[in-house]
Amino acid sequence: MCTLVLPSNTEYAMPYARIAITLPKDLVAAADRRAREIDRSRSRVIAAALRAYLVSPPPAQVREAVRPAYGSDAIGSARRAQLERDLARSPAERLRNAEAAARTARAHRAPRGRRHQIIGFDSYDDFYEWKQSHRA
Repeated sequence: MCTLVLPSNTEYAMPYARIAITLPKDLVAAADRRAREIDRSRSRVIAAALRAYLVSPPPAQVREAVRPAYGSDAIGSARRAQLERDLARSPAERLRNAEAAARTARAHRAPRGRRHQIIGFDSYDDFYEWKQSHRA
C-alpha cells in the first residue's frame, strides 16, 4: 500500500462532502442490509436513495382547507345538535321516535301511481308462461 501526501496551500473542490445525520436504528440497519446485498457502501446506498427522492415530484399540496363534517355550517350545526339530543335518549325512546317519524313520513307521502316496469323474455313461450302466472 502506498500513500501519497501532497502538501499544498490551495483548496481543491471535493466531489463529496462529509455530513452527520441522525437516522432511526431500523433505517440504518435496512441501509446496511441493502449495501451488503448490492456490495456497495452505506454512503452510496443513502446517496442513491436521496437522489431518487429528489428526482421524484414533490407531494401534492392541499389547496384548500378541509371543512369539518359537522358544525361547519348552519345545517351541520343543526345535525350535530340533533345527534347529541338523540344520543342523550335511551335506545327504546330513540326507536319509538324513529318509528313515529316513519309513520308521519308515510302518511304525508304523495300517492304513488301505478308502477311501470320493463320485462324482457327470451321467447314468446316464456312471455306466455309469465302472463298465465300473473293474471289477476
